[in-house]
Amino acid sequence: MFLLLWGLVGALAGCGGGASQPATPTAAATATPRQPRVVATRAATPVPTPAAAALLPTATPPPVSPTPTPLPSPTPTSGPLNEPVPALPKGGASCQDYPCPDDAAGWEARIQTPPGFAARYFALVEGSPNSIAFGPDGLLYVATMAGKIWTIDAQGQTALFMDGFFVPVALAFQPGTDRLYVSSRVSDSEAQVSVVEGNRVRQVIGGVPCCYAGMHAANGIAFGPDGYGYVAVGARADHGEVLDTDVQDELHPWEASILRFSPDGGAIETYARGLRNAFDIAWDASGRLFAADNAPDYGPPDEFHLALPGKEHGYPWYDCDECFAPPPGVTIEPPLHLLPPHVAPTGITAYTATQFPGYYNNIFLTLWSAFEGAQKVVRFGVGGEGMTDFATGFAAPIDVTVGPDGGLYVADWATGVIFRIVYEE
Repeated sequence: MFLLLWGLVGALAGCGGGASQPATPTAAATATPRQPRVVATRAATPVPTPAAAALLPTATPPPVSPTPTPLPSPTPTSGPLNEPVPALPKGGASCQDYPCPDDAAGWEARIQTPPGFAARYFALVEGSPNSIAFGPDGLLYVATMAGKIWTIDAQGQTALFMDGFFVPVALAFQPGTDRLYVSSRVSDSEAQVSVVEGNRVRQVIGGVPCCYAGMHAANGIAFGPDGYGYVAVGARADHGEVLDTDVQDELHPWEASILRFSPDGGAIETYARGLRNAFDIAWDASGRLFAADNAPDYGPPDEFHLALPGKEHGYPWYDCDECFAPPPGVTIEPPLHLLPPHVAPTGITAYTATQFPGYYNNIFLTLWSAFEGAQKVVRFGVGGEGMTDFATGFAAPIDVTVGPDGGLYVADWATGVIFRIVYEE
């Protein structure tokens, strides 16, 4: 299974930027999605809600409950970035290029971190994890390509929480509640955001555009300091074209954007535009929203952005022979950093714990693909200042989050291994 999955990673890497997000396995893409159900309780009863309005609200929605917990203010504990961590060459491992998924000792020896840190083998999950998030119960929730959501306890023991989703991409708990928000597919041409509350599953946002090259759907979800949810939505084409032509398409109001929505789904508006395929988004402790964007197929750099409200961040206007120029009067917000082409930035999180000395409010980002310069976790300083390699040696790291213990948890898509990085010095 490991070699099969890793072969898929290598094949995807050769497809360029448009295939730089994890792809849907053929079986998942063609299967009729099952109704999600809660495991070990009565089957979840979906509560249908009206489809999302075609017209976006023109005014900011009123405050919603519960009142969001204020984010902590940055402290003067953020220090200089670590020296870049080197990567070990492939080969000579228990499964050829890499340790086998169950080879804990092999993986702990392979993952490289800065002095004082250690990467620990935490758990193994079947089905190619896409997203991880800690719940208010202290459990780590893991969504997989296979449509399941697992929980992992502090001892690394897994249990099935839900199944029946169609390619769940992201998980996020609404702060102060046990409501779990999930982005997933409805079909091969539509995505959605749902909420799991108790033993019920309810659609919050429907009709989300989907799925260029079998990808580019409703992606990462993050709740902001204003109490609203935010979800990244991928583009329906490589660089804004009508597919298989050189004609510019009319953009769907929601594609290539970050949407802002009330937790009940009653109000939805576009927060930021021009992000071709931001797989994940994250707020830092200062109320800044960050996103990393997967660039088009032809080879420009991937990008790391500070997502700004009401601004255009690039898509569909790129510098290439087939691309389109921005209309007069449109200003493009430049990225904070350019990443190597096709490294496929995926999971992102802000470090708001204190277990890592000098790391408060820094940003961590996983680079997923098999292209040169990826398969690692990179670190940005406060506000996105500076960039360095923080952890290397993974097979296909896809998501990262901070645990209640202050550790940094990394999910590897190709192997199903969940790593825990801690400071031990």
